[in-house]
Formats: sequence, structure tokens, C-alpha cells
Amino acid sequence: MEYHSHEVVTEKNVILLEDGDASELTDYLANEVRVALVYNGISHTVMLASPQDLEAFAIGFTLSERIVSHVRDIKGVELEFTPEGVLIQVEINQRCFMELKQQRRNMAGRTGCGLCGVAQLEEAVKPVVSVDSDARFNIDYLGVALAQIKDNQQHFKVTGATHAAMGLNHQGQIIAAYEDIGRHIALDKLIGAFSAHHVERPVAALLTSRASFEMVQKAASANIQILFAMSAVTSLALELAEKSNITLIGFCRNGRATLYTHGYRLLGQHSTRLAKAI
Repeated sequence: MEYHSHEVVTEKNVILLEDGDASELTDYLANEVRVALVYNGISHTVMLASPQDLEAFAIGFTLSERIVSHVRDIKGVELEFTPEGVLIQVEINQRCFMELKQQRRNMAGRTGCGLCGVAQLEEAVKPVVSVDSDARFNIDYLGVALAQIKDNQQHFKVTGATHAAMGLNHQGQIIAAYEDIGRHIALDKLIGAFSAHHVERPVAALLTSRASFEMVQKAASANIQILFAMSAVTSLALELAEKSNITLIGFCRNGRATLYTHGYRLLGQHSTRLAKAI
């Protein structure tokens, strides 16, 4: 199939089978394309992603994976659309590039099962980063954000196949929303956008997906202090959120939410009780 650079959705004629009947209709598919990240001319990884907001993704991924420590360490991002996918050339400063090359040498030197022994397993997890403590959010405004989700998931409306990462302000308004077939990539896009000052920095992030370990790790790398997830929280995500000083809330829907860690950032009707939450 020929790849078209700016198409996020593909139309396809399909047959619907329902209650013993067959009918033809038009379905809308979310495009997923190969995206190669290349740092200073050296190929780093290839991922599958939705073909929009890819500059924000490249910046967010570079920051959340701690390839660089600050957006100023990224000197340039160039996108090249090809029949095979998208090539993203990221130029980083020489110090960060040398550290990245050393990390790649360490990974290439592993043999056998790859991750054997406690020391190597610990190396597979990035050092814990503790976020700041100044953010505050009135939990009574969470319903405001949840009511706006549908209007901020344009591609999900059509395809039902994308996740979203959204930035919230103090009033619960969604001030930025990024979609992708990959939940990690959606969060990277949000991180890249506010880190590069393309959008206002949010007071909290809302995920339409579950909050897994990797999502909390990316949030910590970007100093996101409050993380809401519409779905479940995993055990490692909870453990990391506790260590990283992140306020983690899961199952955010239908007027309910489950607080897991660091409730002191949440204000509202039950603020006294929330502040005591572990």
C-alpha cells in the first residue's frame, strides 16, 4: 500500500454481518505507519504510530526516554515522508549523543537471555525521578474534563482505534489533546508539545488508557505531577508513582475515581481526607 504523509484515516468498504444479515458499508481505519527515529545520523528505533503531530512525538520521546535532559539539548527535528513510513532526524547535542551511543553499546553487549541477574534487571529500569510538589487540582473539576473527552478525540470518534493524552488546566478544561494508536506515543506527543512551548503546560494529564509502569515513568521524566487514567493502574505503576511523588488516580469515569498515591495535591470537598492518602 502506498503511504500518504498526512492521512490519518483510511476508508475501506467492508461487509457488516449482523443478526444473520450481510450489508455493505464504509469503515474508517486508523492509519499506523512505521516511524524511524534517527539521532545525529544513527538509527535508534522504529515504532508504529499515527502519522500526525510527529515532531511533538519526537521531542516528547527524546525527553521521556531521557535521551536528553532538557528540550534545549534538542537542536533540530526534521521529518521525511517515504513510501515505507516516516524518517525523523533528531539532532541532539554532542554530550547527549555520546551518552546515547554508550547506552547502545551496553545493550549490544548483553548475550544469552538478555536480562539475567538483579544488576541487569535494575539497569532495564531508569533511575527514579522525583517530580515537584507545587501542583494542585480541585478533584471536583475532574467531571469537567471527562465531559470534554469525546470532543477531543476526533480520530477515535471515526475509528474507535486511538488513545489520547490530554492536558488539563486548574479549572478542569482540556487545553491540549493528542491522539495515537499507541498510548505511550500519545503521551509523548503531549509531553513534546508543552516542552517545546507549542501549548500551555498543563497542571495534570488525563489518559484514556490504563496507567502502566511506562506511562508513569514518562510522566516522571516530564515532571507531570498529577496523572489521571480512565482505566486501571498496574502494581508497578503504583509503586513508581509513590517513589516519584506523582499523584496517581485511576478508573476516572462516571463520577468516580480511585486515588492511589499522594493525595495532598487534590483539593475539593474531600481535601482533608485526600491529603492523608498514601
